[in-house]
Amino acid sequence: MIRNFLKKERLYMALSFFIPLVILAGIYLSIGIYPGSDRSILASDAFSQFSNFHASFHNMLHGKQSLFYSWNASLGLNYLALISYYLGGLFTPLVFFFSNQLMPDALYVLTLLKVGSAGLAFWFYARHTFKIPKLGHVTLSVCYALMSFVIAHSEIIMWLDTFVYLPLIIWGIDRILTQRKPTLLFVSYLLLFLSSFYMGFMVGVFSFLYFFLKVAVRFKETIRQVPMYLITSLLAGGASMIIILPAVLDLRTNGEELTKITTLKTAATSFWDIIMKNMVAVYDTTKYGSIPFIYVGLLPLVLCVFFFVQRRINWRDKLVTALLFGILIASFYLTPLNLFWHGMHAPNMFLFRYSFLFSFLVVMTAGYGWQSYQRKDLLTLSSTILLIMAAFALAIGTIPKNSYDYIDSFSMILTFVFLALYLASFVCYQLQKLPLKQLALVLLLIVSAEAIVNTNGMVHGILDDWNYASRSLYTDPYPDIKKLVDQRDPAFSRLENLDPVSANDGFNYGYSGISMFSSIRNRNSSGYLNELGFRSRGTNLNIRYPNNTLPMDSLFGVRYNISKSNPQKFGFTEIAAAGDYHLYENQYALPLAFTVPETVYDAKALDTDNLGSQTDLLNHLTGTTREYYQFATPQVTGKENTEIVTTGNQVTYKEQAANKAKEITWEVHVPKDTQAYLSLFPTNFNELESSTVTITVNGIATKSQINITGQYYNLGSYDTDTTVTFTASFYGTSQVSFVEPKVLLLNLNDYTATMQQLQQQAADLQVAGRKAEGSVTLAEDGVLFTTIPYDKGWRAYVDGQEVAIKDFEGALVTLPLTKGTHEVRFVFLPQGFTLGALLFVLCLALFIFYQWWLRRKATTQIEV
Repeated sequence: MIRNFLKKERLYMALSFFIPLVILAGIYLSIGIYPGSDRSILASDAFSQFSNFHASFHNMLHGKQSLFYSWNASLGLNYLALISYYLGGLFTPLVFFFSNQLMPDALYVLTLLKVGSAGLAFWFYARHTFKIPKLGHVTLSVCYALMSFVIAHSEIIMWLDTFVYLPLIIWGIDRILTQRKPTLLFVSYLLLFLSSFYMGFMVGVFSFLYFFLKVAVRFKETIRQVPMYLITSLLAGGASMIIILPAVLDLRTNGEELTKITTLKTAATSFWDIIMKNMVAVYDTTKYGSIPFIYVGLLPLVLCVFFFVQRRINWRDKLVTALLFGILIASFYLTPLNLFWHGMHAPNMFLFRYSFLFSFLVVMTAGYGWQSYQRKDLLTLSSTILLIMAAFALAIGTIPKNSYDYIDSFSMILTFVFLALYLASFVCYQLQKLPLKQLALVLLLIVSAEAIVNTNGMVHGILDDWNYASRSLYTDPYPDIKKLVDQRDPAFSRLENLDPVSANDGFNYGYSGISMFSSIRNRNSSGYLNELGFRSRGTNLNIRYPNNTLPMDSLFGVRYNISKSNPQKFGFTEIAAAGDYHLYENQYALPLAFTVPETVYDAKALDTDNLGSQTDLLNHLTGTTREYYQFATPQVTGKENTEIVTTGNQVTYKEQAANKAKEITWEVHVPKDTQAYLSLFPTNFNELESSTVTITVNGIATKSQINITGQYYNLGSYDTDTTVTFTASFYGTSQVSFVEPKVLLLNLNDYTATMQQLQQQAADLQVAGRKAEGSVTLAEDGVLFTTIPYDKGWRAYVDGQEVAIKDFEGALVTLPLTKGTHEVRFVFLPQGFTLGALLFVLCLALFIFYQWWLRRKATTQIEV
């Protein structure tokens, strides 16, 4: 049966898969993207996040890290939660076959495969749903796979799996309603939820509405199918808990607060949005201020409208479809509904993330409209096309000046040209110049041409909006950095690159550090690190290592720095070099764990005083009362292109000539045995945008983005009294404002005494996979203090017995111990995973039993 089906349909299956794939690959080729090309497919978050996260998945598949925990995500992270958001799906394991240096090519291949698979999935749905010419199924598949939402968001690769499962889910619902067959729906729901619980929520809501609206308008015929739908959906949802439950519990601890509703209408939306965004090749932005991407092709739009004006179609079907359209359109304009689709969390750019549902609804409705079309309907269809043309013309003619300025005459003209071509095609069919099969072929060719134009517009929109990064930025540093990373001592330590490729390099190169940029993060530990000077503002999506103090380097075990230039840090000695990069080792770095007095729990972080928090913590760790820091006031000795305005303790540096750096030179006396820092704390983060500052001292220049890195800019270490001259060059905005800059002076004698004391209290913990274990000796009752981020998934065992972990400031794992020698073992298993795994097995077994029961029941009824 399957063999016969494939023999009959393989050509159409191949067309539905390869036409979208080839079109997208061709457009990429036109801008210089192909396997091994200089320009990569990495745009927007694909460069800093998805490439590195997929590289880490490659490492996991090759046995270099655990499925459950990653030590290479800042201080450490629940890796299963990261997979559930970024790396789920059947396609991701293909990265096994790509080295990390070739990850841009891996994402290129995955993108094409997912887009092609979306076309194939829709073909299966269309083939079994719409009674139209076989090439018509392919035509609708091409429209679906290359809808504007898919291409405009193609860099968000983890969303693309959704478009494979959406048509299969709707097909599965139809099979329940008409054939009482639940298997397809169960499998499709399960795979979607395992691939992306985030997008799965949106599809789940939409499909729920679709089912119950279908039931509502044909209540007597379909009410019996409600239990089957609910049982199938609940069992699929229950089975997916193996991934979703750990993710939800992690988000409950580390997620953001629900967004408050402050306005009724969504920002940036206007009356003509639905019309204007249905024109060919219209791309506004995927940053803030965008409107929904809903284009799915002009032919589907025509046939969708035709569906509503065609009298032969049952009013109940029209009502269901109209209600779904109404809900989606209302959601575009009403903030409460819009937020609901996003789980009540306002998205960080890439707005209206559910708008692909509108596009799917258009192309689905088009299938039913096409199915009902007959030769005698030419007048109705022609009127529909002319009506759409009139709507476009009215919108173009009445929009206010300076609105929709991203729509050019090219898009307008092509929209009318393609509509005219569709009209001409149907006229030729009506006049019997085109047989039905040839009409389907002509429509496929026109749709493909239109898809090429629109895909080109979307890809060039991304190019202008975000840019596709050069491959060299990702791949060229890889061999040298990886060589140095591999030269570390094999014992656990942390490393940071002062000239990083991205904030997520640890994922890629396989080292633990501080920096990370991820929606899945440990907010408690990042928030605490922020209070200690590693900047992680707001919702902690970002945490950055640069521009903090030496004591924090050593306390958190940063044993190595990679840098293109001398980091000018006391205690850091060069031990290796590769290409432009050098590896420096910190002789005062602490291990992952060490013993401290029980009074450590009296230490408190201060919200607005990170140096006070550092000092208080270090003194409680050592039982001392050392003063580590003093301030000196630097003197301005020169300036260029800068007006200095002082107001109280605030200083503003204003540029005198636009697009030119503002430079200030200072001089300060630094006493011997001191590490010096320039303290620059912005008084208005909002004015910074992406402003940078380059600090030049002792002939070495270091550049930082002000708003995401720390406030203590390194000026070097000095073993004799020294007058230090340094320059700060600000660039990016017309002005920047700071609390009056001071020079921070770290007493290196106090620093070394503290670190040497704590090194003597080191615990020898060996790290492997999701475990850290070793022997710990205490001369008296105390605390094993670790820099492992606290997570409820951690379990601790002392001398073979499970004991309670005590969190430090809700951020770090600590363990009270009695004096003596103990064998300590920490083991991580994501909270909720065990229950989720049990639910997976149970729900899968229950569904198999349910299927058996249905078949037995059907057999019994036949026999009776």
